[in-house]
Amino acid sequence: MGASFFPSTAILGAFLLHFVILCLHSEPALGVTRHYKFDVYQATKYGCLSNRKSIVSVNGQLPGPRIVAREGEQLLIKVVNYVFNNMSIHWQDSALKTVSLTVQPCPEHIMNLNFVCNDRHGIRQLRTGWTDGPAYVTQCPIQTGQSYMYNFTITGQRGTLFWHAHISWLRATVCGPFIILPKHGVPYPFPKPHKEVSINFGELFNADPEAIISQALQTGGGPSVSDACTLNGLPGPLYNCSAKDTFRLKVKPGKIYLRRLINASLNDELFFSIANHSLTVVEADAVYVKPFETQTLLIAPGQTTNVLLKSKPHYPNASFFMTARPYVTGLGTFDSSTMAGILEYVQPPNKFHKKNSINKLPLFKPILPALNDTSFTTNFTKKLRSTNAPQFAANVPHKVDRKFFFTVGLGTSPCQGNQTCQGPNGTMFAASVNNVSFAMPTTSLLHAHFSSQSYGVYTPDFPINPVIPFNYTGTPPNNTMVSNGTKLVVLPFNTSFGNFDPNKDPKNFNLVDPVERSAAGGWVAIRFLADNPVHTIWGLKMACIVLDAKLPNQKLLPPPADLPKWQKPNLL
Repeated sequence: MGASFFPSTAILGAFLLHFVILCLHSEPALGVTRHYKFDVYQATKYGCLSNRKSIVSVNGQLPGPRIVAREGEQLLIKVVNYVFNNMSIHWQDSALKTVSLTVQPCPEHIMNLNFVCNDRHGIRQLRTGWTDGPAYVTQCPIQTGQSYMYNFTITGQRGTLFWHAHISWLRATVCGPFIILPKHGVPYPFPKPHKEVSINFGELFNADPEAIISQALQTGGGPSVSDACTLNGLPGPLYNCSAKDTFRLKVKPGKIYLRRLINASLNDELFFSIANHSLTVVEADAVYVKPFETQTLLIAPGQTTNVLLKSKPHYPNASFFMTARPYVTGLGTFDSSTMAGILEYVQPPNKFHKKNSINKLPLFKPILPALNDTSFTTNFTKKLRSTNAPQFAANVPHKVDRKFFFTVGLGTSPCQGNQTCQGPNGTMFAASVNNVSFAMPTTSLLHAHFSSQSYGVYTPDFPINPVIPFNYTGTPPNNTMVSNGTKLVVLPFNTSFGNFDPNKDPKNFNLVDPVERSAAGGWVAIRFLADNPVHTIWGLKMACIVLDAKLPNQKLLPPPADLPKWQKPNLL
């Protein structure tokens, strides 16, 4: 999410496992190269309540510019940094992760608070690990006044992803859609839509988001919530804002529309619905799924979901709200307000009388689930199944080489020094995996590994089982304290993973048509093949290094010449 990892004082969140793939360079399969330029600079935008404010933006847009490419094409994206914050861009899938911005040069320590990402996270960086983008993981950030050319090829993916800010909360305004079309001549596995539209769920803050999260990190409490939630950067009519700040989606009767939904909000899992209309889910996180119809869907931070909307056969003489609000069951602060846009039908021509004002039409509103409706979320998630068609095979590993048991949750850390903290009982919130809260390094993990200088940067001793066992799905333990450290799991090449409970749960595993997606709440059993030469799996401050294999095309290539400046760790 947001992007995918938490600092030692991280807080809140839909806790989703996020995997960042760091691989090597590949050649464009179709010989087509698309060029983009991202200029990162301050732009003046309206906040909620029509307050003018300056935001960090890409090309002055909110949401940022849309990237469109076809499967197999090469992308060259030049990022030029004109703001005070250092930055890097990550290209991610349904989960947050893209542009990293810090106020310190590379080797200086910076807290990283990015929340959401998933098990098939973002562009699969086959042989292009240096351009994956997470600051201090695959690269040092781009410093003020500098630039970096991201060079990668889209391999074996098609659908909706997105890119966004990866360090701190600048991802609130630095993000945008990433659309991967099928290869020429390859149709969608669903009816061809009349038109396609991207819809970004986001947030607006009247205060500086960086100041908000900085204060939260210092106090250890939950950060202040946003002043408005948004659809495509607009808060909508349910807030005290002007009517012009409403996203209006226009449709014609009797047409099929493809809606590319992107949850770019910082922390909130969202229920979404359009009044008096059904949605057919056809893709999740750039993976085609078996189509199913629903009135309401759930989409977590960093996730994307493509849906087909079939408009009514005749002009309905009405307009319809599109609304979204959070699903929340955990601790921490969250915005409980409802974002809204309006679905409008294009009025048919009538030569006998003037057009009726769209504002005079009845406006219907959908009924969303309760904030804590876990039953709905469970039932919705169960419906997600990959198509598992021959050209889109699920390829689930059946051989399990190593087994890990990871507990993902929200714990606490002691208050630092003599300061007053606002977490439970005067502590600080801390996200953790297996009782370990990840401490962000001060230099690039991938570079440290590549240059054989990992000593002093990280240790390869991440616990494969919880350090302190407890009832993971029942009453929380009395002791919620976690430890801190930059610990990694080291894996041999082509290692595969499996089961949560080998005695009970495997019989319920879907090894035929599982969907590849972000995961939140409860527990999830994940199987994946560690087939990338050197890659990092990053989830709530856990990382894995997959060692080089023997074949040349399974080894990490040297970093590109224009990779942002990297300094060796100071071991003194």
